[in-house]
Amino acid sequence: MVSVFPKGFLWGGAIAANQAEGAYLADGKGLTTVDLMPTGPERFQVMLGNIQSFEPKEGVFYPSHEAIDFYHHYKEDIALFAEMGFKALRLSIAWSRIFPTGEEEQPNEKGLAFYDAVFDELLKYNIEPVVTTCHFDVPVALVEKYGSWRSREMVDLYEKYTKTIFERYKNKVKYWMTFNEINMLLHLPFMGAGIVLTEGDNKEQVLYQAAHHQLVASAKAVKACHEIIPDAKIGCMLAAGATYSYTANPEDVWASMERDRESFFFIDVQSRGEYPGYAKRFFKDQQLTIVMEPGDEQLLKEHTVDYIGFSYYSSRCTSTDPEILAQQTNGNVFASVKNPYLQASEWGWTIDPKGLRITANQLYDRYQKPLFIVENGLGAVDVPETDGTVNDDYRINYLRQHFEAMAETIQDGVELIGYTSWGPIDIVSASTGEMKKRYGYIYVDRDNAGQGTSKRSKKKSFEWYKKAIASNGEDLA
Repeated sequence: MVSVFPKGFLWGGAIAANQAEGAYLADGKGLTTVDLMPTGPERFQVMLGNIQSFEPKEGVFYPSHEAIDFYHHYKEDIALFAEMGFKALRLSIAWSRIFPTGEEEQPNEKGLAFYDAVFDELLKYNIEPVVTTCHFDVPVALVEKYGSWRSREMVDLYEKYTKTIFERYKNKVKYWMTFNEINMLLHLPFMGAGIVLTEGDNKEQVLYQAAHHQLVASAKAVKACHEIIPDAKIGCMLAAGATYSYTANPEDVWASMERDRESFFFIDVQSRGEYPGYAKRFFKDQQLTIVMEPGDEQLLKEHTVDYIGFSYYSSRCTSTDPEILAQQTNGNVFASVKNPYLQASEWGWTIDPKGLRITANQLYDRYQKPLFIVENGLGAVDVPETDGTVNDDYRINYLRQHFEAMAETIQDGVELIGYTSWGPIDIVSASTGEMKKRYGYIYVDRDNAGQGTSKRSKKKSFEWYKKAIASNGEDLA
């Protein structure tokens, strides 16, 4: 039987600099926002933008500082990805490795050389690098000096950074993305965009002005990428997941549409090139004034993305009934009413493979541009057996169901160019900072306190994913 997945489909995995690399001040790297996010109850407050210090505190554990030390283990890790048959690895460049404070005249050569070495290692195995330019990390110096993306100055600094990496890696990287999960800015302002909120701020004014700056910066990066690397593809990236209406009550249906539009807003601008009417009405109703410079609207219109990258972990559900809303959870940051038809992960994330098909169809119908699933996976507590093996059948079942949904999506006529599952090797969780919330096919011996040997070992899912890739998604037994 012939696979429904297209020839050349980019099977692989996805990691982020701040969750994998460690070596947080090595070789001239500057402090980045995630380096200020501790484990424990304080983490969420910092991610929200309630932060008092721009220095790591004594005696506090910051998981990004060491992470899984991909910085020194990249050859070993990439060899394991190659053994699985990866066609692509999505990863990010840490802005502060290239410009430690964001304002240097010249880039940090040691930082540039590190990514050269990583890309060379990937290309040695015919693994396509898929590179996110900004994945939840802003140089802390820019947060202190400018208030991060609150300020227009960030646009030119980001443009300089992206032009630098496009020039440097133009012969090595053909797939790019601008901002990871750009809509996260509205939900976790400091994690998403380095925004610190202070007393007296009009929160929505601050966040939507910051969003405008990021959208303009993204368009400038698209322009630069097309000029510097004409055969490259550059996309946007959305934290996606269809929002279901809890009932057929039209009020609930409208509420679910509004919740989806809150996220679509960003991609509407990046893909269609203009602010949608519903956003303009929202700004008017909320008395928000988005300050734009001459030429911004033309820039947005003329430099739209080539493809839509998105993460999908779960669907969401909403209601207008106060009693039902009172029971909602904050699984995966996005508040959601419990869906009675679905099971959830150990962290309360709804498991909904059909939701992936619904979300992908929704995005393709809306934009008519190629889609790239750049994050998806199951975070779970993996307990090694006495011989060290990890029998993660629960992960295999999750993936199988989502791959079957992807196959249906392709048959629906959706143009899907690739799938990079989240955390093919165990990495630090972005939301909780934990190591015990594991996604990988490769187990890393480290715990929540950073203790362990960092030894890498294959889980049962390693061989299963290898077989799935080798058959181009046909053999999922």
